[in-house]
Amino acid sequence: MLFTLARYGAGAALEAAFTRTTAPAGAFSSLLQNRNISKSSEVNNSDFMTIRTEGQNHPLPKATARNCDSKQQIRLKKVSRTLSTLNSSVPEAATQTAVPKSESREFMAVFPDVVRDLTAYASKYDKNVATKWFVKALQYNVPQGKKNRGLACVLAYRMLARQEELTPENIRRAQYLGWAIEMLHSMFLIMDDVMDGSVTRRGQPCWHTLDDVKLSGVNDGIMIEAAIAHLVKIQYGNESYYPRLLELFNEMKFITTIGQSLDLRSAKLDVTDYTMDLYKSIVFHKTAYYTFYLPVAMAMHLTGYTDPEMFRQAKTILLEIGQFYQTQDDFFDCFGDPAVIGKVGTDIAEGKCSWLAVVAMQRATEEQKEVMKACYGSPDPEKIARVKKLYEQLGLPTTYSIYEEESYNMIKTHIQQISRGLPHELFFKIMEKIYRREA
Repeated sequence: MLFTLARYGAGAALEAAFTRTTAPAGAFSSLLQNRNISKSSEVNNSDFMTIRTEGQNHPLPKATARNCDSKQQIRLKKVSRTLSTLNSSVPEAATQTAVPKSESREFMAVFPDVVRDLTAYASKYDKNVATKWFVKALQYNVPQGKKNRGLACVLAYRMLARQEELTPENIRRAQYLGWAIEMLHSMFLIMDDVMDGSVTRRGQPCWHTLDDVKLSGVNDGIMIEAAIAHLVKIQYGNESYYPRLLELFNEMKFITTIGQSLDLRSAKLDVTDYTMDLYKSIVFHKTAYYTFYLPVAMAMHLTGYTDPEMFRQAKTILLEIGQFYQTQDDFFDCFGDPAVIGKVGTDIAEGKCSWLAVVAMQRATEEQKEVMKACYGSPDPEKIARVKKLYEQLGLPTTYSIYEEESYNMIKTHIQQISRGLPHELFFKIMEKIYRREA
């Protein structure tokens, strides 16, 4: 096994904190077992991130990094934030990105060229109605949101490439590939919103809710997805790794649709049948692969990585990060402010197999399980409110806060155990931007 979990004495304090949230006896151990969380991830040097300055290809010495972000500094940050998810004063979701604003601006500056190239491609087949509509669909759906998947591809390329490879032309090509990933993401969102009947996305009405779109939005999603291959071809068609890029896109599409199928089918189960194994399978397939593994794997191909073991180690870490990320999303869906997260939560109404529902089932009494069975999966506002109240009675907001910190420490430990030459600071950078995020 690639990773071994550190086990030290801090677990007792964590278990006590968990128990104080009205958990039934043994619930803490059950939760840790089901989520594969060690009772402690406290190891030497686990509380700082390796720091890299502009133009460096290697992390700074550990002592320097420790001085930049000491354990005490990080702990102060943790103490200062209670449940900031419930604080509506933070920036809206659409304004939060995982990279500096200058990087985001550079990335956005490339989008008009992407639209121009795709317009020319569509115009080969129709110069008027269909092409104009395609452009409208692109502009409404693709450049919205945080764009973290596309930006992660560019970030990974910058951190994996040799210094002499970081030319403006090569960075621009990586940005094109990032936009191809954003197009894939937009297609999934369009389809998901249709299937879920969602009304808002990224702070604006869902594409399918517009009067002149409706279910024709399904075709628009297919068009956006189909254009990805052309975008990749015009940038990388002559490269030796071009077939691997296409293969990876196709694999991610299939894996993600498997996850979507699991998500939809599980919503038809009785809530008492939800398990952590089912939840993790949904998360890995629907979210983690294309959100975290795809951008980094693409950058690895671009920078000459071919060792299967390096891809395997990257995948192991990135899927863990993906599960961490989705659990955050599940919490925001229930307890987040729609003005902050950019959408109205629907997991309870749709009966989704969410982290909150699974942990609730692990901790609920028989009477509370009956309440879940009667109310979960109903669009009735009173029943939704009853489920949220039950979550609060079970102490799930506090449980989530504990889980978030403990998982963060565990993943940091795993990153430090990567052994095949991948830069640890890339994974730390990704974790840094999603840990204790607000939306």
